[in-house]
Amino acid sequence: MKTSRQIETEIGSRLARLRLSRNVTQSMLASDAGIGVRTLRRLEAGQPSTLDSFLRVALALGLDDAILGALPTGEIRPIERVSRRRSERRRARPQTNEEQGSTWTWGDDPGD
Repeated sequence: MKTSRQIETEIGSRLARLRLSRNVTQSMLASDAGIGVRTLRRLEAGQPSTLDSFLRVALALGLDDAILGALPTGEIRPIERVSRRRSERRRARPQTNEEQGSTWTWGDDPGD
């Protein structure tokens, strides 16, 4: 599993390669994204940046559909909708021991 730092570095590298493949300078992209050139350089170097800066650059590169496509919508499955009487989940709740999975094994019944 990768760390957040490794993912930041990979995202920055990919953004830089994409920018170069489109023959766009850092100053042009920064201007289109509405951020400073130094901010773009930090982002491309994989240094910590804000989500807003990342999204501005992604939008300037036309990556909005790709980003949204990478995340599942989280829609409820039809069978769950029927079992919940068509109500959507509004908040999460902790799982009970029964939902987390029983540790029951053969021979653990009290009547055995």
